[in-house]
Amino acid sequence: MSKGKGRKTRKGKQTEGAAALLPPMPNPSAGSANPSASLSALWGYILPALNHIVRSPTNSTDKAPAIEPSYHIGIHTATYNYFTAQSEAANARANSRADKGPSTVWPASGADLYEHLDKYFMDLARELLLGTPEDDMALVQYIIPCFKRYSVGAHSINRLLNYVNRHYVKRAVDEDQGWLTLSDIFDTVIEEGNTREGKSLRERRVEELKKWGYEEGGLAETLVLAEQRAEAASTLDCVVPLAALALRRFRTEFIEPLLAAPKVKGKKGTPGAASVGDKSHLPKSRLAYGVRELLGVQDVSPEKCLGLARDLAATLCAVGVRYGHPLRRKLDKFLTTGTPKCL
Repeated sequence: MSKGKGRKTRKGKQTEGAAALLPPMPNPSAGSANPSASLSALWGYILPALNHIVRSPTNSTDKAPAIEPSYHIGIHTATYNYFTAQSEAANARANSRADKGPSTVWPASGADLYEHLDKYFMDLARELLLGTPEDDMALVQYIIPCFKRYSVGAHSINRLLNYVNRHYVKRAVDEDQGWLTLSDIFDTVIEEGNTREGKSLRERRVEELKKWGYEEGGLAETLVLAEQRAEAASTLDCVVPLAALALRRFRTEFIEPLLAAPKVKGKKGTPGAASVGDKSHLPKSRLAYGVRELLGVQDVSPEKCLGLARDLAATLCAVGVRYGHPLRRKLDKFLTTGTPKCL
């Protein structure tokens, strides 16, 4: 992220820097081309806005660069027209083969654009991973602003392409393709050997959301946040809203590689090897080393340590790293005790 010198407004307040004051991106001229004519045309029309929102240099981690209202409306209209054309084509195919026996299963309208967006977030997260510093102690200080910038951009894209959520994602969830499905309930009953009637989908949903910070009778915002975390924690085959889709890719392509411990090469039965249950001799993940190094240095104030630990814990939770993960438990312990020694 680029750094720029701040300047004062007429009210005398310091701005976040010239780079944070990017003008809204204008609607690109499409000429006579129809952006809803095909997926490639629609993607070519949307892509400049996506890149402007998440890739433009800015010092602000609180607000993503904007696009002009006419461009926003143009993207919504083009997406709507493309989905409508897909639905009409699917209906025409269904009518034409109504009396022709078994039919081909066609993908739901919007699935192709959804997959393009998933790949876009995947590539973006991988680019950010390539930029991680080699110094483990600087790793956490890279991750936090990096994720904040990524997150505000993802939520901006979620609003920009909300029609995808309302048309494609909602229908897929209604068809039992969301983060919590009926098969999840049946699998749990079988695994637990529970012969009595299983929990309802609603009961299971509330049970899962409590793991992500939801409390029954709590604020609506808490429920929304808990569900987004649960969606981000889902497997890649689950259909989730675009904001959660982006957070999930940040987890799978950025955070999980940093949480993966390197493989140990060696022969089994080596004399002096640790017992099977003893994992203390195994190498830790790069992020675990980064947290230990950062919180173990003497010249960092306790306030800064607490702030970094709090932000990292919030990041891991937001992208769907479950509480049972060792690093999340250690961060929680640190935030409770306020001492780096627990790490």
